[in-house]
Amino acid sequence: MPLDQIDIEMDGRTAASGKEMTFLEHLEELRMHIIRALTAVVLLMIVAFIFHDWVFDYIIFGPTHPDFLSYRVFCNMSHMLGLGDAMCMVPPQFEKIAVGFGEPFIISIKASFVLGLIVAFPYVFYELWSFVRPGLYEAEVRATRGVVLICSVLFLLGVMFGYFVIAPFAINFLMGYSIPGVTNTPTLSSYINYMVMFTAPAGLIFELPIVVYFLAKVGLVSASGMRYYRRHAIVGILLLAAVLTPPDVVTQFLIGVPLYFLYELSIFIALREERRAAQREQEELLALSRMEEKVKHR
Repeated sequence: MPLDQIDIEMDGRTAASGKEMTFLEHLEELRMHIIRALTAVVLLMIVAFIFHDWVFDYIIFGPTHPDFLSYRVFCNMSHMLGLGDAMCMVPPQFEKIAVGFGEPFIISIKASFVLGLIVAFPYVFYELWSFVRPGLYEAEVRATRGVVLICSVLFLLGVMFGYFVIAPFAINFLMGYSIPGVTNTPTLSSYINYMVMFTAPAGLIFELPIVVYFLAKVGLVSASGMRYYRRHAIVGILLLAAVLTPPDVVTQFLIGVPLYFLYELSIFIALREERRAAQREQEELLALSRMEEKVKHR
């Protein structure tokens, strides 16, 4: 938080004398926000741990079940597009093993924490934003109105995209890939790690429009520049889709299309911000010219 702003908006964090908070008071306030955010994560973590049987069976191991929602949707989509059973797939049956002493308990704690953090992300972001917001200027507060809701929705959409789209294709490819003489029996720990890799990064990638908005606001990116580098971006998106997914054309297409849509949305956001900035500049010049006219008439 900026500590050198003098005329910041007063709220519950200002001292009774009306003076700006000291550095230690800011640290104390930050500590309270972090404690509240961690409390929410831990509470959801405890709930997930209590119902760990249901969580593992229906959520974490969901993409390994033949009746998983994504498999039915992909198969119906394949028939609607006239592709037959090209996109229909049944996940290979495999056992997850725990090789370490107490590994099931440790993995349950880890999975519950990750799930609690994902579910509590809107509140965690709200607490951090509540700490930062009073240190912003009024114009900055207006420009970031609704940022908590937008960031939370984009993150959760990204996680759901990773869970319902990336994970099923990746599981089918990775478990279907074999080496002669080698039995693929994944450990419980490796499965959880891959599920986290399939979902959490997707949630962060979906924050691209918000990142572009702030970069455009400070003038680091422009809509024209993003249009100019669109072809380069397409190549980058295809490479990213290839990294996130198995080397399958259909899977890369399903991953690449939403990423390209996010890029085009970011161009629109940058263009809108540029127009707003130009309008604000024009209004300021008009107001300045009016003031000058008033001075001349006096």
